[in-house]
This record gives sequence, structure tokens and C-alpha cells, in this order.
Amino acid sequence: MTDAQTRKADGAMSVDDTHMRILSKSDLAGIDITPADVVATVEGAYRTLYEGQSDNPRKLTVKPQDEHSVAYAMLGRDGSRNVVAIKTSYKHGLDVGREEQHYYTTLSLYDDVTGLPVAMMDCSRIGSLRTPAVSALLARECAVPGARSALVIGTGTQGRLALPFLLTTLPELDRLMLFGTHSEGIAAVREQLRVHHPDREVEIVTDVRAAAADADVIVATAGGHTPAAVEADWLRPGALSILVGHGLAPSTLHRADRVIATSEAQMNVTGTDMADADGKLPAVHSEFPPVVAGITPGRLSAKEKIFAYNSGLVVTDIALGHHFAQLALAQGLGTEVPLWQ
Repeated sequence: MTDAQTRKADGAMSVDDTHMRILSKSDLAGIDITPADVVATVEGAYRTLYEGQSDNPRKLTVKPQDEHSVAYAMLGRDGSRNVVAIKTSYKHGLDVGREEQHYYTTLSLYDDVTGLPVAMMDCSRIGSLRTPAVSALLARECAVPGARSALVIGTGTQGRLALPFLLTTLPELDRLMLFGTHSEGIAAVREQLRVHHPDREVEIVTDVRAAAADADVIVATAGGHTPAAVEADWLRPGALSILVGHGLAPSTLHRADRVIATSEAQMNVTGTDMADADGKLPAVHSEFPPVVAGITPGRLSAKEKIFAYNSGLVVTDIALGHHFAQLALAQGLGTEVPLWQ
């Protein structure tokens, strides 16, 4: 049996070059995966990227002048899996509340050994898992030694999974704080923590300044309408601030002792709201791939205040998406569509 035939028999790809296996949101929803598995997959993608085996060009962005929507396109190649993929992301309603927004994201995977399509999938669950996994890795590499307290700002998709993933890489955390303004989101954060860590409790805080002053790690995941804006002088020595969405003021970046970014190029594209009065962002001290690979230290001293910018790299979506596709196809999930007939 040829390599291509073996891969077909294992359910690793579509049946030929005229069909595409479609994996819907409901197909992927029931797949069981642990935060530790997600973290390991994402970490592997970073290591492969650092080793030069993968390609992760800067994302393309389009946005209308009134900024009511934003769209991204990201192309990449995972060298360890020999997979090429493109991710698209479109959000409409940036000027309205979360409940009125529309968000669509897809990932299309192609096997670069056989040349056949693997799958096209809804990417919302992939992104919802990949991002907190990256934050957890940033915390593992950049948090002050012996970190015990964490503050999560925001209760949306990223906020709901932030604590279970942080506890995966920093299990010694013993004070877990949450600032949120939506009761249903706060309930969802509690539920996710209960699912993964039934013995742990989250403390709901209303004074962001006081909570930030007590936190070794801050993960800001809130939407653009959040009232939270943590300032640099609120932070304790050694604090790590991770920006995913909103909740940190620009001073936490510009006055940081050390700046780490998953991608400096992407920070310069998507992090413009953190620019100074002259519209500039500071240079990063290191991108994250060499930190994960153990080449560059995430932290140089226990007193450094570190700012980390967590923007998605498509190679992490590819790695996790391919892992999900393999699990889904092994279970016979998805629908074959004669897309190119």
C-alpha cells in the first residue's frame, strides 16, 4: 500500500482531489481534548517554527474606514506535519455589543505530501483553545518564579478558558481572580473552572486596581467596551501582563522592563490601540518562539515587569486544527462535499 493509500485508509484526508471533508462546529464540539494536550500541540508548533521548518507570513487585514468590521487572512505551512493551510476570520459589529456581533472563521488544510485536501473546518473552537494555551505558555516562561496569584480580565470566549489553561502550566497558583461585567460570562468562567479543576474557586473582584496590585499574572481578554484599563504603576514588581484582547492601558507596554510578543510584525498590525501619543509601539525584546525553544530567556530578573502580546500565529491553528481533523476523521465525523467536481 502506498503512503497516500495508507493515509486515506486511516481517514487522514479527503478521498480524492475533487472532494473536501467539511467539519462543522457541531462536528468538532463533541471531540474530547484536555488543556494539557492543547498546550503540548501548540508548544510543538512554536518549536517547529523556531527550527525553521514552518512558515508563518504576516496576516493580511482589511477594515472599513468606520471600523465596524475587520477581516483577516492567514496562510501558513506546518513543516512537522507537512500541512499547508489558510485561515480566514471575519468579525462584523465592532461598534456594537457582543450579542449583536457576527463572527465567522474557517481553516482549510491540505496535505503537502499527497497534494490532497484534508478538511475545511469551522475554526472557532480551534481559536478558543489555541489562544489560552499560548497565554499559559507565556505565563510558564515569563511569570515570576513562584507566582501564586492570577487576574483574568474579561468573561468572553478567551476569559472562560484562561484559568484552566493557566493552571495547566502554573498549577501552584492559589489565588484566582476574575473581573467581568456580564453575569452570564462570570457563570461560564466558574463552570469551565469547575469542569477542569473542581477543587478550585475563582474570586470575583470589582476593584481592578487593587486586584492588579495583588496579581503576579494578569491576562486581559476583555472586549473593547470593558471599563478595565490596568496602568503600569498599579503593577507589583515582577508582574507579567498578557494582552489578548483589552483591559490593559498602553502604559503597561511602554513602561515594561521587558516586552515579549508572539510576533512583533503582528503586534505592529493589530496592536495599534496600544500606541503612544506619536502612534508608535516599542520594539520587542524577544519574540516568543525562541523563548519556548529555550534559546532566549523569558525573564531576566524577579523584579522585571513584563508585557506579553498574544496574537495568534497561524502555525498554531494549523497544528491544533490538524490534530482535531485527525480525531474527527477517525470518528467518521464530517461531510464529504464534491467541491471541485
